[in-house]
Amino acid sequence: MYGAELLRLRKRHPSQYIALGLLAFTGTMMFTTQSMAAGGGSSSASPFTQIDDSQAVLVGLGILLGVYALIITEIVHRTLAAAVGGLLAIGALVYYSNQAFTLGEVTTLIDWETIGLLLGMMVMVGILSHTGLFEWFAVQAYKQSGGSVWTLVVILCSVTAVLSAFLDNVTTMLLLTPVTIQLAKVLDLRPIPLLISEVLFSNIGGAATMIGDPPNIMIGSGLSSAAIEEAAMKKEGVVQEGYLELVSSGVTFNDFIIEMAPGILMTVVPSFMFLKWFYAEEFSGSRVRDIAELESKYGIKDAAMLKVGGTILVLVVVNFFLHPITHIAVSWIALIGAVLMLLATDRHEIDKPLEHVEWSTLLFFAGLFVLVHALEYLGVISVIGEYVTKGIELFGTDADGDIVRLAAAILIILWVSAIASAFIDNIPYTATMIPVVMQISYELNIDLSPLIWALAFGACLGGNGTLIGASANVVTAGMSEEAGYPISFNEFFKAGFPIMILTTAIVSLYMMLVYVIGADGGATVWKMVCLGVTAFGIVWQVSRGRSKGKNFAESLVDDDMDALTEMAENAVGIIKGMTSSEE
Repeated sequence: MYGAELLRLRKRHPSQYIALGLLAFTGTMMFTTQSMAAGGGSSSASPFTQIDDSQAVLVGLGILLGVYALIITEIVHRTLAAAVGGLLAIGALVYYSNQAFTLGEVTTLIDWETIGLLLGMMVMVGILSHTGLFEWFAVQAYKQSGGSVWTLVVILCSVTAVLSAFLDNVTTMLLLTPVTIQLAKVLDLRPIPLLISEVLFSNIGGAATMIGDPPNIMIGSGLSSAAIEEAAMKKEGVVQEGYLELVSSGVTFNDFIIEMAPGILMTVVPSFMFLKWFYAEEFSGSRVRDIAELESKYGIKDAAMLKVGGTILVLVVVNFFLHPITHIAVSWIALIGAVLMLLATDRHEIDKPLEHVEWSTLLFFAGLFVLVHALEYLGVISVIGEYVTKGIELFGTDADGDIVRLAAAILIILWVSAIASAFIDNIPYTATMIPVVMQISYELNIDLSPLIWALAFGACLGGNGTLIGASANVVTAGMSEEAGYPISFNEFFKAGFPIMILTTAIVSLYMMLVYVIGADGGATVWKMVCLGVTAFGIVWQVSRGRSKGKNFAESLVDDDMDALTEMAENAVGIIKGMTSSEE
């Protein structure tokens, strides 16, 4: 028996050991990077230095624009474009700093927390995909839709938004992308519109909580009271009293739900209405299939593996929720869960679980992190913060101007963050803007809290702008391409950018009402007003659609212009009647 097992191990393909080794390598790099950050204590621990050269900024901008041109035109694969950009940016750093960097030093520019989270979740999804879980879920979604394509879209997008709020949007899309593709095949639908709609709602839903979107995780960590106090202690080597005054504005896990969830809820119905209009042809009609046949054909294939793998996944999710308490990095939780699931299922067969790991996606992120962080040292990204500050400084400083300046600061940070996050991955952008936001609050004497939420809203919603704006977008595109359905930059842009503009505009109104008009103690009242108006609007919209015999999903996006025109005409008639009677 022992000899047979030994022979079996000797027959393992080298790629299997390489793949498993990459799990260990990623964990090691995460630990090493964290240790360097914790032990360094100062910027001297980093081999990279900030370059103060206007020519370096122009060169960096040229590299950035060149990379995005390659991605948009799709002359080369986006992974190769990011790799080329990263190499050019490192070359520019070497030239302007007169330093040579080792490969190990360059790898410190990669956010191994993100890579570890993605790798761990991809492995777990790969294992669960062989149990038939995703096919079973797809059949249940179809069963609830009654065959209506639009109802199915509403179900899938709603599930995606809710899961993204309480997991994270990357994990959610890793779980739901295989489901959607399988469902589209069964119903003879083109999966790309479904996937784009889901990932848009994953970014919207993920914005509502601290753990829902990577930028929120970073903001919750970097702008907590403890983090602000630590920044005050380290600022230029002396304690900055002004920064210590910002400690009371530090955010907590519950603050994200209280401050951001009402604004996010306001965007849901308008986003559905846009998708229904934009994909009018794809999301119309119905698909009739024999549910009994589907359930028998696409049932659970391996109940035992599902029980074991499902239990481990539940424990991983629970630990995600406990992150604010345990402070265990979500990437470590995912990697440990992946290794445990590999050991618990079939420890001699790792090729099938690992076949769902999107290596091209992970390499894309690695190249993008190197590119953006190198550009940060070249001074490109810091230019954004400088111009944001200058833009806010244009507004008045007198007593009446304080409100104007606050409104300007909120709107500028919100919209700059949204647009920048659409074209620069929102993870490194958020990392760059966290200290900038504290600097703006400190130097311009503006309340920090509204600026934090403007950054969070902008970074999360801005991720919908382009295919490379958010991690969930890239992961979904990678899995879709692997399944034979490539999502082009332009196809995503046509749907995503208008959604980004629409949702950011709605959130702008919300923030003006809550943080500017309600600045003197009326914030809570305005939040309740926004929630009340949103709830009333949904109830009125659905009841109006129901009265016409439409189902809930169709009623939600009912845009009967004749009815609205008639209502407006009746209102005008009443006003005219009142005016004539007064005369």
